[in-house]
Amino acid sequence: MTNSQWLNMLGLVYRARKMVTGEELVVKAIQKNHVSLVLISEDASDNTKKKVLNKCDYYNIPCFVKGDRTSLGRAIGKSERVVLGIEDSGFAAKIRSLIE
Repeated sequence: MTNSQWLNMLGLVYRARKMVTGEELVVKAIQKNHVSLVLISEDASDNTKKKVLNKCDYYNIPCFVKGDRTSLGRAIGKSERVVLGIEDSGFAAKIRSLIE
């Protein structure tokens, strides 16, 4: 599996409207148990990483620190994105298998 395949999947998830982007919205979605997977950019602030990783840990949601904010944003056709939440469990499982 190439590194870009999981990024291509992100575009698909976004177009399917199964994604939450932005730290605050993702944290709210985690608390409501609306996301199946969370991605944080490697260049996110330490504070953001800690906050989101702790939330994911508490709510038992898989979370990966992968890619940079530019590549995450470009993958979904937007400007830079630091935190992405995948709402669909099927998409989440697929992306997880591509990353791991």
